[in-house]
Amino acid sequence: MRTENSQGEKTMRCGLRAQIVSCVLAALSSEQAFAQPSSPPKQVGLSAAYDPLAVTPAQVADLLDLTITDAARDRDIPVRVYLPSSTNPAPVVLFSHGLGGNRQGCAYLGRHWSSRGYVVVFLQHPGSDDEVWKNQPLQERHRAMRAAASASNFLLRVQDVPAVLDQLTRWQVTTGHPLAGRLDLDRIGMSGHSFGAITTQAVSGQAMPDGSQPFTDRRIKAAIVFSPSEPVRGSPEQAFRTVNIPWLLMTGTRDVARLGGATIGASSVEQRLSVFPALPPGGKYELVLHGAEHFAFTDRALWGDSAPRNPNHHRAILALSTAFWDAYLKGDAAARAWLDGTGPRAILEPSDRWQTK
Repeated sequence: MRTENSQGEKTMRCGLRAQIVSCVLAALSSEQAFAQPSSPPKQVGLSAAYDPLAVTPAQVADLLDLTITDAARDRDIPVRVYLPSSTNPAPVVLFSHGLGGNRQGCAYLGRHWSSRGYVVVFLQHPGSDDEVWKNQPLQERHRAMRAAASASNFLLRVQDVPAVLDQLTRWQVTTGHPLAGRLDLDRIGMSGHSFGAITTQAVSGQAMPDGSQPFTDRRIKAAIVFSPSEPVRGSPEQAFRTVNIPWLLMTGTRDVARLGGATIGASSVEQRLSVFPALPPGGKYELVLHGAEHFAFTDRALWGDSAPRNPNHHRAILALSTAFWDAYLKGDAAARAWLDGTGPRAILEPSDRWQTK
């Protein structure tokens, strides 16, 4: 089990609250309270040779709700596991929710990725999950969310990731456990949205201003960051130049966290767009969806949205994310060729931006 790095904690505490509020204050809290389901993505216009959206009825995933106990921290971490239909060992993908969310969110990702042959584990982070707001009067939710956007909750989150991976490793060899023999722990992906994106960046290679990487877990082989964030301190170049695994960033031209129509912290998308140029070349990708707001990457239309959702956004998110996992966790050459070639443009709209390096 990892122990907390005191120097890393000291550095991250300075200004971290501002970053989290800036990027994730409006996260999944209002999703639960004001949500309406979005339309399912259409599966058209893709190459017959490689189709990242293709799923047959026989591939529909099973759900498994479990709780992981980190005894060293006296902390329970609820998880929801989406299991593929095959019982062969499968690559593992973790997902970290946004502030005020839970393990049930972004189910469209869990269902599709698992149906494509991944064991998908959605973490729920106590202290920054829906318990923060759901029993609060409406007028108190804003205050409660601000209080939860803390350096201490960030540190709890980044420690949750290795704790979950450690437990998955034990379950893999526990006779009779439903996950026994089902996990390929040499092929692990990490992902998350908003506060979960900050969590993902930290455990997937982001560096401190002094060049250290106190939270990076070397078991993670690839990462998808939904609504990325620039560092609190230091430059993006300092923070991201040492990232040595494939990263896929996804954001939108209107990806600013809002609550009740008010802008919270982050005033422009430029803060999100500063991450990609700072990454070293080699397996790095960025998708910028035209018109996509902060919650375009969740599975529900929200009260905070200011415009109708574009149904093609989820289709693009699913296709590109699946191709990325297939390329970098499964080593699928056809997926890599699709991703690096003209495949993405076949599903993106003309105003969407896609770039690689």
